[in-house]
Amino acid sequence: MRNYSLFFIVFISCLLGFSQETPTAFTLDEAIAFALENNYSALNAERDILDAQKQKWETIATGLPQISADIGYQNQLKQPVSLIPAEFFGGEPGEFQPIVFGQAQQANATATVRQQIFDGSYIVGVQATRAFLSYSQNNKEKTQQEVRKGVVEAYGNVLLAQESVSILQNNLATLEKNLYETQKLYENGLADEESVEQLQITFSTVDSQLKNARRLEGITLQMLNLMMGLPIEAATQLTEDLDDLAQQNVDPEFLETPFSIENNVDFKLVNNLNEQRYFELKLAKSRALPTLNAFVNYGSAAFSESFDFFNSDLTWYDSSILGFDLNIPIFSSLKRSASTQRAKIALEKAKTQLSETQERIRLQLEKAKSDYLLAIEQYATTKQNLNLAERIEHKNQIKYQEGLASSFELRQAQTQLYTAQQQYLQSMVNVVNAKTELEVITNN
Repeated sequence: MRNYSLFFIVFISCLLGFSQETPTAFTLDEAIAFALENNYSALNAERDILDAQKQKWETIATGLPQISADIGYQNQLKQPVSLIPAEFFGGEPGEFQPIVFGQAQQANATATVRQQIFDGSYIVGVQATRAFLSYSQNNKEKTQQEVRKGVVEAYGNVLLAQESVSILQNNLATLEKNLYETQKLYENGLADEESVEQLQITFSTVDSQLKNARRLEGITLQMLNLMMGLPIEAATQLTEDLDDLAQQNVDPEFLETPFSIENNVDFKLVNNLNEQRYFELKLAKSRALPTLNAFVNYGSAAFSESFDFFNSDLTWYDSSILGFDLNIPIFSSLKRSASTQRAKIALEKAKTQLSETQERIRLQLEKAKSDYLLAIEQYATTKQNLNLAERIEHKNQIKYQEGLASSFELRQAQTQLYTAQQQYLQSMVNVVNAKTELEVITNN
């Protein structure tokens, strides 16, 4: 029994430890921080940098000494025969004597050291690795921006769905009360059937919207989990309030933040493309240069009629070679020239793309500023409209109960209120998303 108790305590401790490892409640900033470490794309972007670092060393290593070893064994099952003039052995002139040279079995071992002395493409390759590493780092930054933007949107959508469910539940409760009271009045002959039908239409519509909002709440939460790198069925809790979050992001002064296009990640990536095209042009030109390599090897060979190469009495014959390889390109039927011209064209295209990107980023910045201002204005407007719609609906509720307003007028006021509620919720999400989009462009 004591062993079972000990096992139970250990099991519970493991569960508690596991639960502490992965938090379940997040503010928006905490969700972003968690996603930057656990999002699938973010993890691969980090691996891309490690891969680029390994590729850089792989390129550098090609110009360092290379050592290789070869071990060979041959067993001539049928040795070749050579014909020697028979007169060498006292035979008749014009006749030939078949003879076999060497022994049937042979083993050899050779070690070779090679060193690159000069290769223009190697120099260019080493220079290009720095540009490639810079591209990987900028691509990681781009991925982090996309992850952050995706988490902000998903987080906002979850809050929007949750607020929608809460509001629709309240609306449905009010409608249910109105419908019940009107039904009783109709049954007692104090209201007409159309009033019941009008309220029934509104009730059914809101009930359907509530069911859909509940489904969206689950789906948006799964999308947030996916963006954060969590299992989609994780019971993630959001600790932010949508209204507070929107107010935190209402910052018109942010529009005055100095903008430097060199900080924009898209600009950095296109600039990396220009560097890549520049090195490709240098590589094409370097192919017209000679290459020089040196090598030295040392080997040993043994011969025998049987496989006894591990016999210490067997004689091994050593050999060694020192040499140089000089390759001088002379004529390629204008192939190298065509390759160089293509590289020049690619570089010019990259320069044009850089200019286009600069203009596009400036346009995106102006649009993002405009969208952010619009989101702030709509947030204030929809908040006012919601207050007015609530007052109008409340007045019509009183009038309807006192018999001074028809069910149609009440339904219009309710529909207007429901529209104002959704617009207000959406405006808060728009403020957060517009601010995030502007932050992405300015990389601030």
